[in-house]
Amino acid sequence: MPRSVNAVASRRRRKKILKAAKGYFGARSKVYTVAKNAVEKGWCYAYRDRKNKKRAFRRLWITRINAATRMEGMSYSKFIHGLSKAGSGMNRKTLADLAMNHPVQFKAIVDSVK
Repeated sequence: MPRSVNAVASRRRRKKILKAAKGYFGARSKVYTVAKNAVEKGWCYAYRDRKNKKRAFRRLWITRINAATRMEGMSYSKFIHGLSKAGSGMNRKTLADLAMNHPVQFKAIVDSVK
């Protein structure tokens, strides 16, 4: 009896990888083995950088809040400490948005913390 291979499943598996490699340069989008390596590495970077993106945004928000609080004559750490003592539930994303786009409201928050 001849050997039976599941051509449907293996073709589907290869097509899935080549579809994910669409837009890659040269053999990375054409040759299955090269594309598989490129796609797997891309997935590793994507997984890692989803975490790094969160870190980068948090750093950006802290920088913006720090700049805005220093313009009001206060340091970032004292401002955050005052907010936590006051029991404010505002997060850094919201505070950074207020500092950038609504400086009057942000000044009111800083004055309440002072």
